[in-house]
Amino acid sequence: MAEMKVYHLSAECYPVAKVGGLADVVGSLPKHLPNHGVRGTVVMPKYRNDWTENHRFETVHQDSAPLGEDSFSYRIQEEIGKALGFPLYVVDIPERFDRPGIYLDPRSGHGYWDEFERFLSFQIAALDWIKAVETKPDVLHCHDHHTALVPFIMTRSYQYRDLQSIPTVLTIHNAEYQGIQDRHRRRLLPDFNMADMGLLDWDGKLNSLAAGIKCCWQFTTVSPTYMEQLAESDHDLAPLIQQEFDKARGILNGIDTEVWNPETDPDLEENFSVGDRGKGKRSNKEALCRRFNLDPERPTFSYIGRLAREKGADLLPDLIRRVLDYDNEVNFVVLGTGDPVLHEQFHMMNRQYVGYFDATLEYNESLAHLIYGGSDFILMPSRVEPCGLNQMYAMRYGTIPIVRETGGLKDTVKDISVRGGYGLTFREFTPEAAINALDRALELFDNSSKLSRIRKRIMELDFSWNVSAKQYIEMYKEIQL
Repeated sequence: MAEMKVYHLSAECYPVAKVGGLADVVGSLPKHLPNHGVRGTVVMPKYRNDWTENHRFETVHQDSAPLGEDSFSYRIQEEIGKALGFPLYVVDIPERFDRPGIYLDPRSGHGYWDEFERFLSFQIAALDWIKAVETKPDVLHCHDHHTALVPFIMTRSYQYRDLQSIPTVLTIHNAEYQGIQDRHRRRLLPDFNMADMGLLDWDGKLNSLAAGIKCCWQFTTVSPTYMEQLAESDHDLAPLIQQEFDKARGILNGIDTEVWNPETDPDLEENFSVGDRGKGKRSNKEALCRRFNLDPERPTFSYIGRLAREKGADLLPDLIRRVLDYDNEVNFVVLGTGDPVLHEQFHMMNRQYVGYFDATLEYNESLAHLIYGGSDFILMPSRVEPCGLNQMYAMRYGTIPIVRETGGLKDTVKDISVRGGYGLTFREFTPEAAINALDRALELFDNSSKLSRIRKRIMELDFSWNVSAKQYIEMYKEIQL
């Protein structure tokens, strides 16, 4: 039986270019497909960054493609050496992606003015190349709104309808970002019958994500609960998802257990396993506390991620102040970037709570690993969390998650109050609910034997891609029948 070929089209892929969890998923899933007779390939834009400048590429195809009444030149380049463990192709489009940022201009902190043109040209170039080559993929797997117009273009644009028999999958990593544009931007798409304009439209706007849901063969979310929430809540896409629910699946993300492995992680002060978790956690906690001038005898809570409203980061300043002002002997560590208002508050708190609090306002992958290894608890008070990977990384390192029950957090964290539980959860998005969870964490910290047992339990949980990859492959096979 011939090997199935699945092409992943994505704006991000770790370690080539990363902003969030999308990159981690696209950089991990293709590695786990060959074990099941599937070859995963990633196709993404060629950004100007350290990774692309430090790796070699070979041009395998070049041409021009339409963008409205104009055209643009592009090159498809293959990374030489398969540094990621699977084939990587980058789409090189002059003056679109040869910039320092992925979505935002780092000089201004704002999105690029031509975001729609950038990612539309990427999608068109990828399809133009696939149309031209003899060997085609068996499945095109699109990720988020940046590639969600691919199913529409393949089935409705005259120039690319030769590709309409290739099955398409769309994974929604975060439905808060939908690629919404004014309807007149439809003129930039390759020519199509205007009778199909309704497939692009949602609430009077050109909506890339909605178009993808309507036109793809199957769509998925990154956790079962997130799919239920999108369909049943007051989310603006709920009516569409209900209408298309017969082709919907919620598949929980996995994590790359080679990258996130406390036994081999080079960013830890000391590597450790389940068997020597006590010694290993202690050594890494001491290293973490030395770095930030904190007392390692205190319980240490951390937050890692974007400082954004959907992550519940705006809850943190009030929550942390209320805990520390109550004279609790507790450490807080924050790592991330985002809302400038939160940056300002955390800068003030760095000065106010010296020895108890530290906020590092940057993206720092190496430091994140040490924080996972050295913290006792990780905070995830998300308003919206399609899946969440940080709680899985944390548990792999024996760090107990404190999460709000939403999306994938609800699917992956079971409260210690129930049989077999191993985390701390709360339902309401309020400081009071979060403080109650922190109080329970402090009680747990004081019970060293129970703390050790729960650390053992969470380190032994299997959040690898083994189960999830099988579910994706089952879906790929079903849509080919």
